[in-house]
Amino acid sequence: MAKKNDKISMPQTGAGLVRYFDEESLGPKLAPEHIIVATIILAIFCFVLRYSA
Repeated sequence: MAKKNDKISMPQTGAGLVRYFDEESLGPKLAPEHIIVATIILAIFCFVLRYSA
């Protein structure tokens, strides 16, 4: 039997959905612009390697 001192927890709302904007990650913080620039640089680098020989 449960004791009167035991805490009763209510079920969480949201049906198990995770709010990702509330969670903080430990990885590096990159702006979307940095990803776009890095992708363009990588594409140019691959193009130069393919057609330079």
